[in-house]
Amino acid sequence: MSVPAYDDQNVFAKILRGDLPSHKVFEDAKTVVIMDIMPRGDGHVLVIPKAPSRNIFDIATDDLHAVMSTAQRMARAVKAAFDADGTTIQQFSEPAGGQVVFHTHVHVIPRFEGVALKPHTGQMADPDVLMANAAKIRAVLE
Repeated sequence: MSVPAYDDQNVFAKILRGDLPSHKVFEDAKTVVIMDIMPRGDGHVLVIPKAPSRNIFDIATDDLHAVMSTAQRMARAVKAAFDADGTTIQQFSEPAGGQVVFHTHVHVIPRFEGVALKPHTGQMADPDVLMANAAKIRAVLE
């Protein structure tokens, strides 16, 4: 079974091109980190490679290394920024794996003992809350 071609009209490609707004937290040569607009917890960020790829199956190894290095950095940052007990790191590949947006991305979510993840309802978060949470994380990174 062949993998579908990368669609450069996906939401993350549009964000990377500047066609859609986002709450950017961090950027380096190979990755961008943005706030998830439908967070499953306060401080939920997405690590996105700048190079196009659909998911784990077609991402270049050096881009995957960059994404995971940034994910580790973000895990440390969100844990500190939100005084979290831990983090959840998620990456979904293909529809059967739960992937909805077909540009590789890794979820980094601060976690707290005894607090379940919010359900993924499709409800967008308040932009002011996302902006404030992004600022908290950026402050830890500085």
